[in-house]
Formats: sequence, structure tokens, C-alpha cells
Amino acid sequence: MIAKYLWIAGSLPFIILGGIHLWYTFFTNKFSSRNSVLDQGMKDSFPVLTKKTTMWKAWTGFNASHSSGAIYIGIINLGIAIQYDSVLRSPAFLFLNVVTGLFYCWLAKTYWFRIPLIGISLGTACFIISTALFLSG
Repeated sequence: MIAKYLWIAGSLPFIILGGIHLWYTFFTNKFSSRNSVLDQGMKDSFPVLTKKTTMWKAWTGFNASHSSGAIYIGIINLGIAIQYDSVLRSPAFLFLNVVTGLFYCWLAKTYWFRIPLIGISLGTACFIISTALFLSG
């Protein structure tokens, strides 16, 4: 039973941080540069791939899709733990979530900052401990 609750706890940082990130993307200037010239340059620049979007729109879209992905991971794992906990006995499912969490930890350590690293590390640690408990029991 503790493994199930750890899985639920591990899901929450993904939902919370993803939700905050999505809010910041659309309703604040938190992802704007401190250099307004750079922001304007992104709004006036096109990627080599296409002139159908700007670097600013791509930046906004990447942030939004990143947010929705984190929220999705959290909600799917939360729902499975609550309603379909038999899935939590699937080594493949457990492994994929641990690997995904570790990948997010690496991204946070390499490219982001302390708050996401702490939250994602806590969630991933819960997934790892829960996985060990499920596989040993």
C-alpha cells in the first residue's frame, strides 16, 4: 500500500510544476528575456525550417507543450495509481516512468534551475522507491 501512495506522491510534482509552467507561459512574463531587444528579435525572426512561425511563437509553443507533457505524465500516473493500480505491477510501465523521471532530472540539472530539479527529483525518488517496493513484493 505504501508503494501506491509513493506513486501518487511522485505524480504530484509533475502536475504542480507543469501547471505552474503552463500558467507562467501564457499569463506572465516569467519566460521573457530580461533583454527586450532579444524578445523583439525572437518576434521578428524565423527558424530556418519555415517562415510560417517566429522564434517567439516557437518558444511559446515549446514551453506550452513541455508543460502539457509534464501535466500529462502526472495525471496519467495519478489516475493509474488511484483507479488501475494493477498496472503498477508491470515492470515495463514502472521502468518507463522511472526513466522518464530520470530524464527530466537530467534536463533540470543541465538546462533549468533549482526549483524544478528539486520537485522532479522528489517525484522521481518516489517512483524509484515505489518501483523497488512493487518489484520486491
